[in-house]
Amino acid sequence: MRKNAYNNSISMKLTTTLGGLAGAVALTLLNESARKVTVNAPRLDLLGENALAKLMKGGDLLPSTAKRFFPLAGDLMTNTFYYAMAKGSTRSNTVSRGALLGLAAGIGALVLPGKLGLPEQHTNRTTSTQAMTIAWYLVGGLVAAAVINLIDNDPVPSNRAVRSGAMNVAKKVINDQLQRAI
Repeated sequence: MRKNAYNNSISMKLTTTLGGLAGAVALTLLNESARKVTVNAPRLDLLGENALAKLMKGGDLLPSTAKRFFPLAGDLMTNTFYYAMAKGSTRSNTVSRGALLGLAAGIGALVLPGKLGLPEQHTNRTTSTQAMTIAWYLVGGLVAAAVINLIDNDPVPSNRAVRSGAMNVAKKVINDQLQRAI
């Protein structure tokens, strides 16, 4: 029984992490694509850079290469973990949670920068900038929920086998790392 609970826990973590990553990638792709097309696009990348710089006390602790890489990697990582929380007890609950997480993140991106001492223009420049900010975070949450539901409820035996194989590899890597640490 205990081993089965461990397998289910690892499987759920992989499922939610993959769903969260899908949501984070969708958000990042929307952000990067739209900012090349319209001047009113939100600059979520700059908001993340400003937040990192403030966290790192002006950014003096990071070399210039890291300043370019870490904001994107940090955004992907934090958004992955955030959207991974979309997993609910049912498929519809997962979709509701993904939508609520997306809306909360979008509204937070509009309201919080000023309160945190960050520039507000990246997400509040125009009404269309604000609408795109909320919409993109919402899309990220919905993509995360859809991927979580797709992985969780995949009836195709070959896909279950791939997922099972991925779980076995993940468990082996974790167990190997634990053995080395002990």
